[in-house]
Amino acid sequence: MTECRRRRYSRRVLALSAAALGLVGAAALPASAADLSVKQIMADCASGAGKCTFNDPKFGTAYLGNYKRVSDELHNCTSSDASQTMSWSDTVGSSDTAGVTISVGGKIEGIIDVSVQANYSHTWSSSHSETSTLGMTVKPGEVGWISRAQVMRNVSGTWQTHYDDPKAGHYYWYVNDTISGPAPNGTDGVHNAVVVKTRPMTSAEKSACSTRTAKVFRSAN
Repeated sequence: MTECRRRRYSRRVLALSAAALGLVGAAALPASAADLSVKQIMADCASGAGKCTFNDPKFGTAYLGNYKRVSDELHNCTSSDASQTMSWSDTVGSSDTAGVTISVGGKIEGIIDVSVQANYSHTWSSSHSETSTLGMTVKPGEVGWISRAQVMRNVSGTWQTHYDDPKAGHYYWYVNDTISGPAPNGTDGVHNAVVVKTRPMTSAEKSACSTRTAKVFRSAN
């Protein structure tokens, strides 16, 4: 090999080595989360386009979520108190700071559950359902219904996503996220709450009373 050919070969080897090192460097360095949204990353985690883990999960203190109506309404069209036992049903799901709903049985739920089990030795559920009955008394000219609030808890962690091909210029993406979901009753001393709520009838509801043969009726949800 002549001196000129040796120099050309050496330059080619150096160029290839530099390219390989650049590729490894891109894969090893975490990218800025400003370029890829949480929604995009979680969509890729759910579809399998990205190989994802939810790292270093940390639970926040449990709290009581917002009350929501979980039963039909009881309209008292009589001139005396009306009492009745009513059924109620409630399902509470999970979502993250970007508003992404965590589907039951989906990949996202599974990824979070694996992480929580590894760190806390118990399972994590993205949804909780409960049904029961409750007796209620509604005064004349009022509407009553049952509301329920679920114990909730936040779990914060970091999504790590690995792509086989670079996405937005990077193989690895890291983004922080907080997920709000139902917690077991009694967590951190906080308990689920079921209450009866009432309000005065509207003018239209009072008018509807006069057209019904039943003195007390329930409206559909």
